[in-house]
Amino acid sequence: MSIDFRNEAEEALDAAEEALDCLYDAKDCLDSAKNWGVFDILAGGIVSTMVKRKKMADAKKLMVAAADSLEKLQDELDDIDDVIDMNLNMDDFLSFADYFFDNFITDVMVQQRINDARSRIRRIIEDVEYIRDDLRNRLGLDD
Repeated sequence: MSIDFRNEAEEALDAAEEALDCLYDAKDCLDSAKNWGVFDILAGGIVSTMVKRKKMADAKKLMVAAADSLEKLQDELDDIDDVIDMNLNMDDFLSFADYFFDNFITDVMVQQRINDARSRIRRIIEDVEYIRDDLRNRLGLDD
């Protein structure tokens, strides 16, 4: 194994670990938002909407940080062909509607967005874990 490959692989591994940290935290935020969303649908009000939206905003910030790490990872690995879409795309109108027309229909629509984002994060985590594990294997760092 060449020194250049080892250096690039170690830098890629660091970027993968950084991305995974952000992704795991984002998933936790969305899991919490999902729970608050269920409460919001069943019996919530302005407080549950605010907490849910805060969790969603936190998850979005973490996804931006993860995107930076994944961009670095892609820069380090020439053989990654896939561009991973991490845009949570939380629509401004839906956010507005969730607060001001706080009703069953908008709550359900927001809940679906949370569930969609959670699914995307799970897929991204799986992809990055695969890359991380492959890098560890190539570097002889198996657990």
